[in-house]
Amino acid sequence: MEEHLIVALDASSMSAMEKIVLALGDSVSYYKVGMELFYATGGQAVPCLLQAGKKVFLDLKLHDIPNTVGQSMAVLTGLGVSMLNLHAGGGLTMMRRAREAVDKASAGNGAKRPLLLAVTVLTSIGQEEWQNLHMPGEIGAQVVHLAQLAQKAGMDGVVASPQEAASIRAACGREFLIVTPGIRPAGSAESDQQRIATPRGAIRAGASYLVVGRPITGAKNPTAMVQKIIGEMGD
Repeated sequence: MEEHLIVALDASSMSAMEKIVLALGDSVSYYKVGMELFYATGGQAVPCLLQAGKKVFLDLKLHDIPNTVGQSMAVLTGLGVSMLNLHAGGGLTMMRRAREAVDKASAGNGAKRPLLLAVTVLTSIGQEEWQNLHMPGEIGAQVVHLAQLAQKAGMDGVVASPQEAASIRAACGREFLIVTPGIRPAGSAESDQQRIATPRGAIRAGASYLVVGRPITGAKNPTAMVQKIIGEMGD
């Protein structure tokens, strides 16, 4: 189960990132680099992790006109990361353009194509916030709709709450990837997440990868927390 755990590097400097990676050692092979760390380090966090033999999920959630997203995705493909993402809300054309650009960039440099994920609805959004946005219906129905749209556009999978994982799996099949943030081991604080689940619950619902940040990076013993989460996933 180790390869299905992605640790989110909630850090704003190279030194803070390196401290986390050093503390976790060989217990973690896959890391998520989000906007805070990527922007703070000028993107240098990515090659640093790759040189250390780690896999990287670059979580920048692109959302713009199709041409801009396509060109940006082509550039990011050259970094050598394992996963890239964008917002499904950008539409079918934007997602298709991204897939085309990544395919072309990968073929051009002879590298393995990174997996492409579409973000459905952020796990920080609950039903009250959903209504504040004047969005129709329930969050779950929209998440499944966006997942199906992403699949139609050629995305490899989606980023979605573990609470919607089972519905996405039923709608999109066994091969479609579901990457779930909002994972909280038993006894952990919810923080700013709304639609959450335990590691065991997320895997049972059909999640492919679990993204866990603060419960690990903020733990007194991060390595022990990693093993606890992997144990829950294995259960």
